[in-house]
Amino acid sequence: MYGVLRPEGKSERAIFVIDKKDIIRYVDVHDIDQQPDNEELFRVLYELEPAAALEAARAAAQAAAQAPETLPAPSPTSGVVMYCTPWCPGCRQARAFFKENGISFSEIDISRDRVAAQRVRGWANGNETTPTFDINGTIIVNYDRIRLARELGIG
Repeated sequence: MYGVLRPEGKSERAIFVIDKKDIIRYVDVHDIDQQPDNEELFRVLYELEPAAALEAARAAAQAAAQAPETLPAPSPTSGVVMYCTPWCPGCRQARAFFKENGISFSEIDISRDRVAAQRVRGWANGNETTPTFDINGTIIVNYDRIRLARELGIG
């Protein structure tokens, strides 16, 4: 209906913001492997419903203030670490790449570990881009098979 379904039956990544009168006010369509710009989406939502956006921000701040204090997960200091999400196609490709090359790695799900998500945003220009890799301190944002192979010394 919105033109985001590919001929092979898979969709592009698409975000539609529809107002209360059923008018599409914002469309963001890009390749399924790309992460949307959340700040842009929040800006659009604020323009449409400023009072609701402010109330949601207040509620989030209140929930954060009432949440029990937890210690952040330590940042891995060596080895191969993949920061991922369960739905990420690039993460699936990276897992297969590591398996076929016998590479041991650890995974951190940034949808569950918000400290790790913040770490990824620092490396990826404010975006929660997955997969992001930390290979003995070298950061690689996005699945780049050639760069991963070079960093891992795979021919």
